[in-house]
Amino acid sequence: MVSARRSDSDRQQAAVGNRRRRVASADRMSAVDDPGLVDALRAGDEGAFEKLVATYHAPMVRLASFYVGSRAVAEEVAQETWMVVIRGIDRFEGRSSVKTWIFGILTNQARRRGERERRTVPFSSVGVEVEDAEPGLEPDRFRPPSDRWAGHWSDPPRPWSDVVADHLEQAETRAIVIKAIQSLPPNQRDVIALRDVEGWSPEDVSAALGITDGNQRVLLHRARVRVRAILDRHFRGLVLA
Repeated sequence: MVSARRSDSDRQQAAVGNRRRRVASADRMSAVDDPGLVDALRAGDEGAFEKLVATYHAPMVRLASFYVGSRAVAEEVAQETWMVVIRGIDRFEGRSSVKTWIFGILTNQARRRGERERRTVPFSSVGVEVEDAEPGLEPDRFRPPSDRWAGHWSDPPRPWSDVVADHLEQAETRAIVIKAIQSLPPNQRDVIALRDVEGWSPEDVSAALGITDGNQRVLLHRARVRVRAILDRHFRGLVLA
């Protein structure tokens, strides 16, 4: 019992720590999104550019990693994005924040690089990505349309034990999450990476990707269901082991 309470306490502390890091990251990002930043960049202010890179480069690499095959390539995509930013700053019209503008460029760059990588891989070594080729969860786990509570769980997800919860912090599980996100259709991958990995607000995600708030919510729901399904199968195996 003491061990279980300690495990719960550790997870709560980890969750609080993650939220604090996300808030701190958001604060740093908003600090560089002031109106004078664009003028400084256009004037060739190296200090302003260095501040921008220090704030955004790491999350840019993380986001690019969901599209390409290695961190080294993700670094290249981020560097290419910075070059586009430098060349295009004079054309920035301010219709979005600097952050959403930069990440919109990054997303396009990463998608193109990922597509080029897939074209160079032998067809026999990869699976074909089809939007609805594999359902997120088995349909019979939900109540049918004729049921009073249509769409609700008929077979709800089993609680993950403390042993399984401990695996959330392990590299193996993090790798499964990353691969699960990488396997998503591009639009779903964009949304879940920004919302759940980078902790962006729905408004910022919609602005960066040029989609409506309603579309963003649908894509996020579908992405979360698919990733949850993959984790559910993984953790079921751990429980039975």
